[in-house]
Amino acid sequence: MPYKRTQVLVCAGTGCTIGNSGALIEEFEKEIKSMGLDKEIEVLRTGCLGLCGAGPNISIYPDNIIYKGVKKEDVKEIVQEHLYKGRPVERLMLNESDQETKEIHDISHTRFYQKQKRVALHNCGIIDPENIEEYIGQDGYFALGQVLSQMTPQEVIDIIKESGLRGRGGGGFPTGLKWQFAYNEPGDEKYVICNADEGDPGAFMDRSILEGNPHSVIEAMVIAGYAIGAHYGYIYIRAEYPIAVERLKTAIAQAKELGLLGTNIFDSGFDFDLEIRLGAGAFVCGEETALIQSIEGERGMPVSKPPFPAYKGVWGKPTIINNVETYANIAQIILNGADWFRSIGTESSPGTKVFALGGKITNTGLVEVPMGTTLREVIYEIGGGCPNHKQFKAVQTGGPSGGCLTEEQLDTPIGFDELVKLGSMMGSGGMIVLDEDNCMVDVARFYMDFIVDESCGKCTPCRVGTKRMLELLEQICDGQGTMETLDELETLAMTIKDTALCGLGQSAPNPVLSTIHQFRDEYLAHIIDKRCPAGVCKKLLRYEINKDECRKCGLCARQCPVGAISGKIGKEAFQIDPDKCIRCGLCMKACHFKVVERK
Repeated sequence: MPYKRTQVLVCAGTGCTIGNSGALIEEFEKEIKSMGLDKEIEVLRTGCLGLCGAGPNISIYPDNIIYKGVKKEDVKEIVQEHLYKGRPVERLMLNESDQETKEIHDISHTRFYQKQKRVALHNCGIIDPENIEEYIGQDGYFALGQVLSQMTPQEVIDIIKESGLRGRGGGGFPTGLKWQFAYNEPGDEKYVICNADEGDPGAFMDRSILEGNPHSVIEAMVIAGYAIGAHYGYIYIRAEYPIAVERLKTAIAQAKELGLLGTNIFDSGFDFDLEIRLGAGAFVCGEETALIQSIEGERGMPVSKPPFPAYKGVWGKPTIINNVETYANIAQIILNGADWFRSIGTESSPGTKVFALGGKITNTGLVEVPMGTTLREVIYEIGGGCPNHKQFKAVQTGGPSGGCLTEEQLDTPIGFDELVKLGSMMGSGGMIVLDEDNCMVDVARFYMDFIVDESCGKCTPCRVGTKRMLELLEQICDGQGTMETLDELETLAMTIKDTALCGLGQSAPNPVLSTIHQFRDEYLAHIIDKRCPAGVCKKLLRYEINKDECRKCGLCARQCPVGAISGKIGKEAFQIDPDKCIRCGLCMKACHFKVVERK
């Protein structure tokens, strides 16, 4: 590969692509050529840099500087000032300058990156995901070569078991143990599946890994195939991720061209091939048995276990299923050893975890931290806390299967077992931050509405029970709930946990139970006081005009679409008829004097 002194790495993940980062690539190439720098500077598309909420982002390598929120009109300045004159454009930089010394830190010293450790994301934002040579230049496929030339299948499984790697897709089952079960199962026909059906609201970890480093997953799947004796694999990914799908297709074609997929890989006599299967976006297909049903061409619905897929999976053959992030750790473990991986994280949860940090948080994006990092560190030091000086209320982890944790629990070290003890879970890695403006009853209603919509309907507890839970939550949000409603909601939730067919159904009540446990006072306010403390539940809101402060201008009345506001301009203070009011809030927006109050 030709050597260049500087690389301009333009984020081409989904978020930045939507922000028109493709046009930035063209503009950089044009400006660099116009300055005569095209022989020493190259422009590359790359994967997610993590700061999704600040995009489009670009990174200058090896200067270790990130520019955030770059627009097309900023490109000329960056090229002329930074790339030509060597003077970074401070106004666009991601930096936390020392106010006393005026020193500008590079990205490794910013609070966002300082506590992160990239293992699963180690190549994202560094290499061109559509160029296999760049992946190989970062020790790509070295682990596969080592496995096929120096290790037996059992030795591969042993190092994964010794590393303590646990599945990053939900329950945290030990990866090496799963591989061992499939290896021990007799038969010449076995399969390896990558679960890339990432369906949790607010989760985008797996998608970002596939967009930024697809070869890491392909390499790991070949290693897994060798370990258990499989010769074929499937990557099950939802069709709603077109960028990830296209980059996977490109990566598979490149790997086949170089003999890293197909027959006689590395002249070892081992054959392995794989294909992409597109999912239609069903949340339930994230459950492994439903995913298998979908691959086989059936409707994606869970089946009873045992037997588990390691014994009887796709086409009735032994099958291992791991998610994208789990596979993204495999090559690193092979190259660096089990002890290296165990040196990161905690005793029961070694390694790192990737989180999609979203909601009411300053730095929305993708973060990877060692297990054992506290929730407080992630939310405040990496995430920057809640914007606009709002008060933190809760963090929801684990998606629809997880729960909400409060300020008192933020010093909890992140780990599989620690979060379960608090009534939540790691899940695939969604982390949604909520502030004082969020109603926790409404949050529970949102997740239950999602579950009802996504339920496959196979078992009665999930099909009927979650629908009934949603109805009870809607009654409470509308001010029609009673204490009996709350009791029924809790009883029903516990029943569904005990009787639903699959793990998704069994964990569906978690957001409801955790909010009742942690924020029971908000439920009581809705039920007893008939008010929503956060001012979110529309039917419990009321708008009033402060008669003593009213300027009698009539602006509010002119904006009311239903004629609920009466008064006389210049003579009589205006007032709102609560029976006519539809609680649209237009009167409050129209009042320049802030005398319309929401209660």
